[in-house]
Amino acid sequence: MYPHHREREQPIFSARAHVFQIDPATKRNWIPASKHAVTVSFFYDANRNVYRIISVGGTKVRAIINCSVTPSMTFTKTSQKFGQWADSRANTVYGLGFATEQQLHQFAEKFKEVKDAARLAREKSQDKELANTALTIAAPQSPPVMCVNGPEDKLFRSQSADITLSSEKERIKKMLSEGSICEMNLEAELFTLQDSNSKLVAALHEANANVEQWKKQLTAYQEETERLRDQVAELEAHGGHGPSDLLKDELTQSLEELESLLKAKDEEIHILQNKKAEYHDMEHDRDEAIRRLREMEMRNSELERRIQNSEQNLNNSLEDRDRMDSEIQRAIEILDIKIFDLNDLRQSLVKLIDK
Repeated sequence: MYPHHREREQPIFSARAHVFQIDPATKRNWIPASKHAVTVSFFYDANRNVYRIISVGGTKVRAIINCSVTPSMTFTKTSQKFGQWADSRANTVYGLGFATEQQLHQFAEKFKEVKDAARLAREKSQDKELANTALTIAAPQSPPVMCVNGPEDKLFRSQSADITLSSEKERIKKMLSEGSICEMNLEAELFTLQDSNSKLVAALHEANANVEQWKKQLTAYQEETERLRDQVAELEAHGGHGPSDLLKDELTQSLEELESLLKAKDEEIHILQNKKAEYHDMEHDRDEAIRRLREMEMRNSELERRIQNSEQNLNNSLEDRDRMDSEIQRAIEILDIKIFDLNDLRQSLVKLIDK
């Protein structure tokens, strides 16, 4: 069934990205769905007028993403190279980490374009159903009650589905807002930087090996150049003619070829040095991301400590208030006793005065 769908569907846009899914247990952390960057594609099914986002990967070619685009979906950029969207049907949230900000922008624009196309397709489908309903009602041989109830039920189910999707979307947004979005983005960027770092390290080791080999070749070419220059100078000093002139031309040509080869090798070494500088920049970015992640963890720890202190202070304040209430109650009771005694004394004095 899956190949049959792939025959009907046509790819309309593709991009390379690292795929993540929200942790279903914590609803806060990202779980990598692919070890490396994979192809994420938009497909269009002309027969069903449906748009889907599909990504496959792994040795067994499993589907990492199989998501139908609906008008209620929203792609949100959470950093310069990371974006996410919620799939209520799969009850999950997908995250994509791109290599550049431009790739993220292109994917976001295509997501918006496909979402608008899905909205127009749904509206056309509803308009077509309403038109068919009107034609069925107008036909004299068709029972009016049966023709009206069918489309109304479909429209009601469509509206109910929209309401369900909207509430599910709000619930997922609330779920994401409760988590530490910044920490999740830093973890995704750190994963991308670590992957890029491993590739750059391998390229740097290979480049260093090539540089050492080219340095040896460069030294040999320089020695050969010096030897040829000495031979040319010796020939020019003798001032020979005939065969010596021909040998001189050959040596000059060989010297020019060696100089051009040396120039090309120098350019390759310069390119490798630039790549090495880019590698150091990537290391700096990785260290900066790690530092920011640690600062965020320290900040979270500090906030937790403050919350604990506030709870302790609140408990102490409640205990103090209860103690004050009990003391006030005891003082009121003592005052009541004193007032009763004074009242007895006043009555006794009145009796004495009357006598």
